[in-house]
Amino acid sequence: MIKNEGIEKIIDESQQGSSLTLEKNEKNNRKLYIESYGCHMNFSDSEIVASILAKEGFNTTQKLEEADLVLVNTCSIREKAELTVRKRLEKFNAVKKTNPGMKVGVLGCMAERLKNKFLEEEKIVDMVVGPDAYKDLPNLIQEIDEGRSAVNVILSKDETYGDVAPVRLNSNGVTALVSITRGCDNMCTFCVVPFTRGRERSRNPQSILEEVNDLWERGFKEITLLGQNVDSYLWYGGGMKKDYEKATEMQKATSVNFANLLELVAKVQPKMRIRFSTSNPQDMTLDVIESMAKYENICNSIHLPVQSGSNRILKAMNRLHTREEYFELIDNIRKIIPDCGISQDMIAGFPTETEEDHQDTLSLMEYVKYDFGFMFAYSERPGTLAERKLDDDIPEQIKKRRLQEIIEMQRKHSFYRTQRHVGKIEEVLIEGFSKKSDAHWMGRNSQNTVVVFPKENYKVGDFVHVKINECTSATLIGEAVEYSKNN
Repeated sequence: MIKNEGIEKIIDESQQGSSLTLEKNEKNNRKLYIESYGCHMNFSDSEIVASILAKEGFNTTQKLEEADLVLVNTCSIREKAELTVRKRLEKFNAVKKTNPGMKVGVLGCMAERLKNKFLEEEKIVDMVVGPDAYKDLPNLIQEIDEGRSAVNVILSKDETYGDVAPVRLNSNGVTALVSITRGCDNMCTFCVVPFTRGRERSRNPQSILEEVNDLWERGFKEITLLGQNVDSYLWYGGGMKKDYEKATEMQKATSVNFANLLELVAKVQPKMRIRFSTSNPQDMTLDVIESMAKYENICNSIHLPVQSGSNRILKAMNRLHTREEYFELIDNIRKIIPDCGISQDMIAGFPTETEEDHQDTLSLMEYVKYDFGFMFAYSERPGTLAERKLDDDIPEQIKKRRLQEIIEMQRKHSFYRTQRHVGKIEEVLIEGFSKKSDAHWMGRNSQNTVVVFPKENYKVGDFVHVKINECTSATLIGEAVEYSKNN
């Protein structure tokens, strides 16, 4: 599994721009068409939006032409996503000519950054809604129904949507995302997230456990705890993480960190598989790794973005860890969970990167030998610290060559990692058909590697022991042996 596009959060190319559908409520008489771009957080947010609007009389549709309200949930992480969204907005406005009652709104990370451009200069949308303002949608829709433009991009200090039960959209009915934090405090110089999603705050653990129990009751078998930076999770009664130092002694004594939360979730549903994304090296503490080792249902898989192997570049990126600290963390993971799958994010060609810095990245990769990675050439994003303070001074052809060298090394390591599974019997959760053949199931093992095997009498949602017979650099190929004890 190699992607050369993505940053900080996993961006699944196959999902980009998918429109969402949920069960029809006969009482609802308006139609909502919603498309999502970007990371898992955006897709999770679209489920929250659909839930809020279902109570306002909207059913979802996949037919753009019949929609009363068209929403596009946007991403500012990279240029490609912004260009795609702009093209979609042109398409929506062309459809508006035949359906003049249709309203168009932009949600999410682009909303905050481009609100004036969209609403006033280009007049291409009716409504702009930032990621913390979704509960204000009923008021904003009333504004546009009455013929006015509407905007709310205020970033909140405490909004976590913990009290909104997300509607599971386009779901396989087996795996679900559970958002546990919002915002980010890290201020990496290449990243726009702190400016578009605000400061970091965590969701009440009780509401997380209730959501997990509800998902189990509805037949879901695996959850991914989700946040810009999940292992930085800290609940002490509400409020932003940076204000924790002002908490009372009682609040501190009863606070819940990410390792505690992992244990609570693992215990509340012992047969529910648990994953989490994304981790930041400086926040990944030993107690998190120990919690993972302690509970069988927490998957042995960690997505651990490093971005560069050079201490000089890590400092320029404002990454709060060094190469040596990262190695120490990897060593601890390997010692406590020997078969843990580890994946990376990597940026090639960050401003001022020298050939020596690039070699440091390759030597770090050689040390870790990641299972898979998300790699891309640096592209300057408006609104970031790097855009304001650093010249994008690495020529495009050098970025491309360095990126290609990183990808080739990752492909070699991915194959090395998948080969280590051959001959083993591993538990796989069936998620759906194999992409290449309807006669085969596709699922993933604990390490998050895709496994493909003949269907036989098994069905989606089954936990199956599969004997791994062969592999490619991205996929394990095997045959089912029996049901696992988790059914």
